[in-house]
Amino acid sequence: MIELALPWILIALPLPILVYWLPAKANNEAAPLKMPTLVQGLHSKEVGNAAQKTPKSLLAGIWLLLVIAASQPQWLGDAVNIPTQGREMMLAVDLSGSMQVEDMSLNGSSVNRLEMLKVLLGEFIERRVGDRLGLILFGDDAYMQTPMTFDRKTVKQMLDETVLGLVGKQTAIGDAIALAVKRFDEKKESNRVLLLLTDGQNTAGKITPDQALELAVAKDVTIYSIGIGADVMIQQSLFGKRRVNPSSELDEASLTRLAEQTGGQYFRARSSEDMSEIYQLLDNLEPVEQEQQQMRPLTALFYYPLALALVLAFSFLVLKSLPYLLPAKNQNHSLGGKHG
Repeated sequence: MIELALPWILIALPLPILVYWLPAKANNEAAPLKMPTLVQGLHSKEVGNAAQKTPKSLLAGIWLLLVIAASQPQWLGDAVNIPTQGREMMLAVDLSGSMQVEDMSLNGSSVNRLEMLKVLLGEFIERRVGDRLGLILFGDDAYMQTPMTFDRKTVKQMLDETVLGLVGKQTAIGDAIALAVKRFDEKKESNRVLLLLTDGQNTAGKITPDQALELAVAKDVTIYSIGIGADVMIQQSLFGKRRVNPSSELDEASLTRLAEQTGGQYFRARSSEDMSEIYQLLDNLEPVEQEQQQMRPLTALFYYPLALALVLAFSFLVLKSLPYLLPAKNQNHSLGGKHG
């Protein structure tokens, strides 16, 4: 169906009638200057010829089309079902010094834990279409890098721009959880999911993980924790190669307790392949909500009457110029005949 976005503009349709009649009536009642009969006759003749060659219906059509275009006609299409997503997830990323350990492999190359995290977590962010995401960075303290937003591109960009040592070299897990709980508490209606990614144990901060756990349980925040780091790493030393455990400081017991007591789950990421599988599993554990809503697409139609008005206006200008062009042509013929 067709509807007008600004239907009140149609009240301007009779405006030309008022402009045409009111000045004419005033001139008839009190004419300031009496014109000679000959000049008045010539003037009347020219105006009469012009009026005959430019019908008022053409001017009325141009005005009508312009008013219709100004009222912004638009086509209202059929209702279409669209999904509405309402999930909210806070991402807490560890930027402590141990994240620089190069025990991860990505596309055949050895990379540190943060670089692997940027790539795979970035892909996870891109898949969360319609979700509100936030980004917390924690080291010696916890900082809100990106507040809750639907702008996944900005969240991913902020993650890509993170560098090791940006917020210190220690690990304030408790502060990160507490900050996330505080942000969730500011919004009353939320599913309150925290994705905690770390490769160590709590070594800094004002709030312990146990205290943060009490806050999370009280505020109904679900924590999914991911422990990052390989179990075995080959190091080259003066005495040859030796096998070491680069994740010896990872506090899996604490991360498991944080997840289980809040209704979440703990995951262990020993490689980039494990991390990719974890993100796919999280897509299933915390799916994007699909609530059907309807929308009706709008298509603007104002340019059709506007284009037709321009065509008619050009036609009006052509008809208006004819009374001035034809007499001049006849006069030139007459002058030519006398010289002959």
